[in-house]
Amino acid sequence: MASKAERTTKYIIETVAPIFNKHGYVGTSMSHLTEATGLTKGAIYGNFENKEALALAAFDYNRQILLEKIDHVLNSEEKTISKIQALIAFHKQYDVFTIELGGCPILNTGVDAQHNNNLLAAANKETIREIEGKIALVLENGANNGELRLSVPPLQFAKQLYTMIQGAIALFTMTQDRKYLANTMAYLSHLVNREFN
Repeated sequence: MASKAERTTKYIIETVAPIFNKHGYVGTSMSHLTEATGLTKGAIYGNFENKEALALAAFDYNRQILLEKIDHVLNSEEKTISKIQALIAFHKQYDVFTIELGGCPILNTGVDAQHNNNLLAAANKETIREIEGKIALVLENGANNGELRLSVPPLQFAKQLYTMIQGAIALFTMTQDRKYLANTMAYLSHLVNREFN
């Protein structure tokens, strides 16, 4: 059973994670955090060394939710093409999935932390590499099983696929036009069918 301090730490992270994601490291004020948690500044920083440590914990919380969902999506199908199509379908509804997270943690944190917080920027970059690696592993396994033949190495294909996915997410985020998600995912679905068959 978790101690009171552990429960408080967990509560703080879960509560502030969408706030940091939505407002960014610089844009998140102490009043945002105290108002959301109902705790004093002293109570919050009694659990975290500083704002940077709290922001990192908040990003890690959101990233774990995203990585677990991607794992679930990629493992929900048997065949390689079905796994990739499931990933594309998930991103078609990505805006719905990320509402509770305060938006896309990859896009929001990546842009915000770039010139403001080196540790957050590095954690974000590592998360992107992890996602690309998960996609590449699915493709590599499919190639090894004889399910598909790629004209480029699996990691290169994975990087290009994720680049297009994140581009659609970025444009949707800036315009709030769901067509960026719907049309890009429809195109990627067609591209995958053409490339894999």
